[in-house]
Amino acid sequence: MAALCHTHLAAVVVFFRGAISMTEMDPDCLFCKIVAGEIPAERVFEDEHVLGFRDISPQAPVHVLFIPKPHIATVNDIRDDQATLVGRLFLAARDFAAEQGIAEKGFRLIVNCNADGGQTVFHLHMHLLAGAKMPMGFGHSG
Repeated sequence: MAALCHTHLAAVVVFFRGAISMTEMDPDCLFCKIVAGEIPAERVFEDEHVLGFRDISPQAPVHVLFIPKPHIATVNDIRDDQATLVGRLFLAARDFAAEQGIAEKGFRLIVNCNADGGQTVFHLHMHLLAGAKMPMGFGHSG
């Protein structure tokens, strides 16, 4: 077996600890700063891949954002090798809804992409909205 250089060894150690390396973070990203603990948030779900926290401007009685811990700016930036990571956002939302007792009545999941799609923070995130009947319809009607 070939010897690993110091850089590759460090990457292997970070991978196995489940930590997020600084190369996977954007130092100017609001959500990356929340992942790093630099900005407080009301965390409601966390595992090694996904963080869930309450939206500071809720649009429903329950409004939680689920984000991948590594920085992915938009849906357009998801790489093929990140499909499992993105799928974990849905699993986190499912588990949170079940734990909170809102799964049975229902909830809405929303992902916006880029400015015209309504994205305001450029770190991929999924909104979970629940706690009230959601109005029907999508998008702009004019």
